[in-house]
Amino acid sequence: MRTALVTGGASGIGAALVSRLRHEGFDVSSLDLATGFDVTDASDWDTVGAVDVACLNAGVLGGPADPTALGLDEYRRAFSVNVDGVVLGVRRLAQVMPIGGRIVCTASLAGLTGVPDDPVYAATKHAVVGYVRSVAPALEARGISINAICPGFADTAMVSGVARERLETAGFPLLGVDDVAEAAWVALTSGETGHAWVVQPGRPPVDFRFPTLPGPRRGDETVGLPPSLSG
Repeated sequence: MRTALVTGGASGIGAALVSRLRHEGFDVSSLDLATGFDVTDASDWDTVGAVDVACLNAGVLGGPADPTALGLDEYRRAFSVNVDGVVLGVRRLAQVMPIGGRIVCTASLAGLTGVPDDPVYAATKHAVVGYVRSVAPALEARGISINAICPGFADTAMVSGVARERLETAGFPLLGVDDVAEAAWVALTSGETGHAWVVQPGRPPVDFRFPTLPGPRRGDETVGLPPSLSG
């Protein structure tokens, strides 16, 4: 039987991912604090064995809009869960995944735009998108693909309190968790690697096209991409 793991799989998007993968016939392990697994702990990752599919989904909010009100503990916790949880997971999976292994990371629209209400959360999700795009070639050389999904506001416990009230008052639609899980499946089965998939209510998942960066010039000559600096 094909095997899979989902971090943060006990609730919300994670639980929907577990359900979606089981529907596709996978034997799924849910790795969550509720089940005794800490994505920020490298020793916990050392216990993970080979799987065919991994959804690195665990995440937390960052903190207040006002940078002077940001506590160091919440700042470090956000980066530890949202970024370390992905990097440590990929490090381990690169060691144990078979050829044909597939990874999808739950980033956010916050990883593609500014989010004045939670700058630290946005910073962590920009980091996830950047890491996925940057690590894809090294994983591809091992026969492993990696992609990110970037959902907008989803109907989970992370959207609560005043934020939820304002969205509901404005009639702003929330994503269902099953919609996000479906987008993850699209990314996993896309045949692509290093891509970011935008997920918005009422739309199919969109393979986001990043703008082309202006390259350097040497005199009147346009210079292409820089050479690889590793190896």
